[in-house]
Amino acid sequence: MVDDPRRPFGALLTAMVTPMTPAGEVDLEAAVRLAVHLVDHGHDGLVLNGTTGEAPTTHAPEKADLIRAVVEAVGDRAVVVAGAGSNDTLHAARMAEQAADAGADGLLVVTPYYSRPSQEGVYRHTVTVADATDLPVMLYDVPGRTVVRYSPATLERLAAHSRVVAVKDATGDVQGALLAIQRTGLAYYSGDDGLLLPFLAVGAVGLVSMTGHLVGDELAAVIRAFDEGDVATARARYLAVAPVVDLVCGSGNGALRAKLALALLGLLPTPTMRLPQVEADEAEVAQVRAALVAAGLLAAQG
Repeated sequence: MVDDPRRPFGALLTAMVTPMTPAGEVDLEAAVRLAVHLVDHGHDGLVLNGTTGEAPTTHAPEKADLIRAVVEAVGDRAVVVAGAGSNDTLHAARMAEQAADAGADGLLVVTPYYSRPSQEGVYRHTVTVADATDLPVMLYDVPGRTVVRYSPATLERLAAHSRVVAVKDATGDVQGALLAIQRTGLAYYSGDDGLLLPFLAVGAVGLVSMTGHLVGDELAAVIRAFDEGDVATARARYLAVAPVVDLVCGSGNGALRAKLALALLGLLPTPTMRLPQVEADEAEVAQVRAALVAAGLLAAQG
């Protein structure tokens, strides 16, 4: 699946939404169709049961069933990474074990949120989760959601762990990423679609995306062009999809926008979300539809 040793989880991964029926049940058939579509369109990895996948409101059996279904559908063509994020360390470790049992290829482990632990607490939490299975781990640094980020010293300590191999960086700190890549040797993935090019410029190896739901082939082409040293083409290819990045990522609720756009494009049967997330109102539906039309992804209504 991944033949580049610099990229333990591939080059382009999307943090996949979790499709749901109108009644709010996880729709495994729709999830499989979406996973196949994504892998057919530029992805060599998928992240399941993350924030965009509404992990806070899906339950352990649902998470495991989703992993099994997606691994069975695309596991021979893409790396399947599963979220194991919680501010309860033992719960996160159980999530890791369940993900491994369900067939995941790797884990996404976020800093413990809300409780604001010390750096020693962050370190011990992460090591406990990493030690729960034999799967490789991608750290997730997203202080805008967790408040706590990995300090440089903690990243260096964690990089010494044999299973900690990558970081999804959603800090917005490009210089910090540059220095961390040099110090730790970890594979860095941009966690912000809008910062893909700056992160590639400082040594990142790929992207964990939300916009990839809609323009995976184009984002994969950006990364390939950059790899080939054709920065001008990479920039031009990115600029072509920048409005779609803004559509999905600019609202503050990428999961909602991604689900709604996928439903409008006929790639999901419904954009249903679970509370506390709520459906888009008519004005937002119209806004998203207009943006898809403007981007050439959806035909204008007659």
